[in-house]
Amino acid sequence: MNVRKWPVVGVVLAVLWLFVRGATAETLVGEFLIGLAVGLGVAFTFRQFYTERTALGRNVRAVPYAALYLGVFLKELLTANVDVAYRVLAPGMPIRPGVVVVPLRVQTDAAITTIANSISLTPGTLTMDYDEETNALYVHSIDTSDRDAVVEPIRTWEDYALVIFDEEHKPGDPVPEMPVHGRSEEAAGEADDDDARRGVTRNDGGERDA
Repeated sequence: MNVRKWPVVGVVLAVLWLFVRGATAETLVGEFLIGLAVGLGVAFTFRQFYTERTALGRNVRAVPYAALYLGVFLKELLTANVDVAYRVLAPGMPIRPGVVVVPLRVQTDAAITTIANSISLTPGTLTMDYDEETNALYVHSIDTSDRDAVVEPIRTWEDYALVIFDEEHKPGDPVPEMPVHGRSEEAAGEADDDDARRGVTRNDGGERDA
């Protein structure tokens, strides 16, 4: 069944508002209502710029994935806050900052922006840049000693985003390979061969172990 698209767009904008505002469990409901009011107004005003109707079934299927995305985001937000606080207070500042190259399967602007904002809103990580040619994000992390720990939540968000934004790829599809060269080395300075192979570059002038 097809329904008018602008209310659906309004709800999606309300969800995006939560990520932009960095909503926590305490402010979730209030921020969503504010985002809904703003989102519906914007969607109605600009409704002539997209198709008038959309498939209701597809949007209903996306709702559970949107809820899962939000749940995982809030979990990462909480654990990252605790982790960063520990690193700040711990003797010796156990950090190993660097840049991780994360190739993506999502391709739409909305999906890429949602994931990039989720990364930046999570303490300890920051989306530095997006390479359109290779469809990859350059993510700065406070600790790149374990690249998989940095990439894992991003991959989880991406699996959900593939469904939410009706992408060509599906959850579980393999991640495209992307050679690490020039740009990442320039962004982070000196990197050893093992780090380069894993898509990690250091920007701390060397290792700092706990």
